[in-house]
Amino acid sequence: MNSPFFCLRAGLFAVLCAALTSLSFGVAAADFAAPKEASAVIKNFRFNTGEVMPELRINYVTVGEPTGEAVLILHGTTGTGRGMLSAGFAGELFGAGQALDASRYYVILPDAIGTGKSTKPSDGMRAAFPKYNYDDMVDAQYRLLTEHLGIKHLRVIVGNSMGGMQTWIWGVKHPTFMDALVPMASQPSEMSSRNWMLRRLLTDSIKNDPEWNGGNYTKQPKSLQFASVFYSTATIGGNQALYKAAPTRAQADALLNQRLTAPFAGDANDHLYQWDSSRDYNPSPGLERIQAAVLAINSADDERNPPETGIMDREMKRLKNGRVFLIPSSELTAGHGTTGQAKFWKQQLADFLQAVPK
Repeated sequence: MNSPFFCLRAGLFAVLCAALTSLSFGVAAADFAAPKEASAVIKNFRFNTGEVMPELRINYVTVGEPTGEAVLILHGTTGTGRGMLSAGFAGELFGAGQALDASRYYVILPDAIGTGKSTKPSDGMRAAFPKYNYDDMVDAQYRLLTEHLGIKHLRVIVGNSMGGMQTWIWGVKHPTFMDALVPMASQPSEMSSRNWMLRRLLTDSIKNDPEWNGGNYTKQPKSLQFASVFYSTATIGGNQALYKAAPTRAQADALLNQRLTAPFAGDANDHLYQWDSSRDYNPSPGLERIQAAVLAINSADDERNPPETGIMDREMKRLKNGRVFLIPSSELTAGHGTTGQAKFWKQQLADFLQAVPK
């Protein structure tokens, strides 16, 4: 695991990752303006279920000044906006002369519904919390930008994994709101195959644990960490990198034992809702509506979005202005976690933005 952002995406080792994020944040912060954190309260938010929440809190971090060109950055499942402020991500992008130089851009990093400091099941509603989906997350982000931050147009949206899928939704739902879209570690097609099958196994494992008790547990179910480790080991890390880390059975056992016994501070209901929220994701029917230029970035060893299925080649042909950058696999890449390391694609992003008209 090469960065705290990678840890947060995997949903593992929350306490350790928080500590690492704090350390790397100090490194990154030296290179760009100090981030500012705040929360917005969205009134009478209507979920896809028809339920209305009188007050929905969306927490967010900004880097740069509001006078700069607005940029929206979206995190992955169980992650946070602040989790993107690592040396491996923000440290490669927000500094002077870098692709998203914070002296030029106004970078906005929200916590999605259900995670971080935004409103989530563990705040009190538990399993009575509305069954939100990715469209709800995008709707909340849109209201945050337009109603609370006064943003009328975005230069670019950059999203990773879950954030990448939300980036596709943004392009379909608000086609003229941005100049460019950079969805990463994602595909513009419905959940299917290994990706969905393992997500369902993760959530079913927790819900079938008697300790979950219909969401009314008194302590975190033991299945939460086990299922999260299982899912992460199966769908993130990269074949070459994992073999390099554990080339023998003894080393593989040691690595697995480390993951199974590491501090884990996640909440079962929060995790269930986050992983389940992808259930009806499918921007494919609306791809022709996208007006923005699209640079889709995936890695060749992405376990959740394997390029050999041909899905990206098929769907990208439907865009007016889109291309794919596929990061070659190696011992240095991390499968689905590769795009969390901006060194692999920051030059492509810089060249892309320079070519996209405003």
